[in-house]
Formats: sequence, C-alpha cells, structure tokens
Amino acid sequence: MGDAPDADLERPRVDVLYYLRYADRIKIGTSGDPRRRLAAIRHDELLAFERGGRELERARHAQFATSRLGGEWFADDVALMRHVRALESADPWRSYDRWVAASLVALC
Repeated sequence: MGDAPDADLERPRVDVLYYLRYADRIKIGTSGDPRRRLAAIRHDELLAFERGGRELERARHAQFATSRLGGEWFADDVALMRHVRALESADPWRSYDRWVAASLVALC
C-alpha cells in the first residue's frame, strides 16, 4: 500500500459542492468530477468544497435564496461568506483528494 492510488484503479465518484468567486458573485454548484467542471467555468477563485450532491446543493440554494442573483449565482453577502469560511481549508483540492482516498479505501 503506497501513498498514491494505483493509476489503473477507477477513481470513485465523490460528489462535492463547489463555491467559486467571479468578480463580486459566488457560484454554488455540484459535480462528481470537479476538475473537469471547474475547468469549464469562468471563475477568479475556488473558495471551498463541501462534500455532498444535488440534495445538499438544493439545501444551500434555499439557505442563501435571499442572495440569489439567478441560477446558481449568489451575491457575495455576509451569511454566505461566513458559511464558506467555515468550510475553507488551506487547499480545497487537498480535501477533495482525501475524500477520494477514503472512498478508495472503503472499496477494499
């Protein structure tokens, strides 16, 4: 057992909510393949990841509905940023990699 998963292993799907900043707006979306998804979305900064799928995304959209600008975009307001700061890690990708690794271990 090494530090990195075997390249031949299929990566498990780990759904995450992502919080992206573009100018003065925040996008709350979800993906099972965040590297590909974020590469397709114009953004200035990845703020945070939160583990979860569509159900959690709907809950967060409802939670911050008063800040909704349209679609998955929200105003950069105090409540939303407080939530994002609570999720923040030094490197959101590191959190994602940990979640993927834990899912791989669970498959063994």
